[in-house]
Amino acid sequence: MPSDAAGSPIARIPFLDLSAVRTEIGAELDAAVERVARSGWYLLGPELEAFEAEFAEYCGVRHCVGVGSGMSAIELALRAAGIGPGDEVIVPAYTWVATWLAVSAVGAVPVGVDVEESTYNLDPDLIAAAITERTAAIVPVHLRGQPAAMEAIGELARAHGLLVLEDAAQAHGARYRGRRVGGLGDAAAFSFYPAKNLGAFGDGGAITTDDGELAAKARLLRNYGMRDRYEVEAAGVNSRLAEIQAAVLRVKLPRLDPWNETRRALAARYVEALGDLDSIAIPTAGPEAEPVWHLFVVGHADREACVEGLAERGVEALVHYPVLPHASGAYADGSYTASDLPVSERLASRALSLPLHPHLDPADADRVAAAVREVAGSS
Repeated sequence: MPSDAAGSPIARIPFLDLSAVRTEIGAELDAAVERVARSGWYLLGPELEAFEAEFAEYCGVRHCVGVGSGMSAIELALRAAGIGPGDEVIVPAYTWVATWLAVSAVGAVPVGVDVEESTYNLDPDLIAAAITERTAAIVPVHLRGQPAAMEAIGELARAHGLLVLEDAAQAHGARYRGRRVGGLGDAAAFSFYPAKNLGAFGDGGAITTDDGELAAKARLLRNYGMRDRYEVEAAGVNSRLAEIQAAVLRVKLPRLDPWNETRRALAARYVEALGDLDSIAIPTAGPEAEPVWHLFVVGHADREACVEGLAERGVEALVHYPVLPHASGAYADGSYTASDLPVSERLASRALSLPLHPHLDPADADRVAAAVREVAGSS
């Protein structure tokens, strides 16, 4: 355990404490799990049907299809839209590798495009140069809860007849021009991984869309391609959001907006405390975006020294995506295309994530900020 100058132990501030949610809503979560356990119905049942309706309404769309993970949601949405071998799909160079892997899983080629310095999101000014006669879709990622520039992306997509599939895995509840993500493109993919703003007790995901045909095809594909028992109509997969996960998500969904407001307040606290530091790059939100701060990521030229210095002061900071998809072993065979990616590569070498979650004490956030000021000023 780290200690102060006098040798007294310093209380540790973990990056994330998922157990804290039980203090707030543990009894309701237990009741939801017990309800499913007693029902004897564990897959494709009433809890999933209810959650799909509730989450579709929350996102402002007509359809929601619960699936097994966020990556599966991207893959099945692309397949349901008819995208596959011979197609190219434009993706941001700076993202979790699952965005790229889902494109590869349908047989298409991911085309990496550089991102904006301020938001880490797909740079709309660079998309047009990446479009070819094989381009079939654009997958903008609302990274860390910050909505991508959907108006410009949508205009480009319409001009070229391209599908827009939002990767909203980190952006539950975020808004762009007053509308929630999940209803800004032709379809959207969400993850309910436990650490997300809306997280389950395990893996889970969903597709949201206003396209009834796409939703119906995704429902078919998530369950082996089977419409009725043993009547397999397509080569589907096993990717179903379990009843117990749907029940947990139904308990959490009404809390999502208040939890996101807490995240915004903590983010504002960090911005106020750190905004005057020249050595630290602070995330910024565009005037059209209402982020939900899944992560609060700052940039520093000597990231490793920052992480070590914060750890010495009892603060756990993490590094997300130090190796970009195109540089990973998954794409060592060159099964992608990309232009120069200077912004993404620079950001990947500098970014570190500070603790931020709905159950973080504001006093602890202040302590994190103070530690960052100490470390950033000396490194």
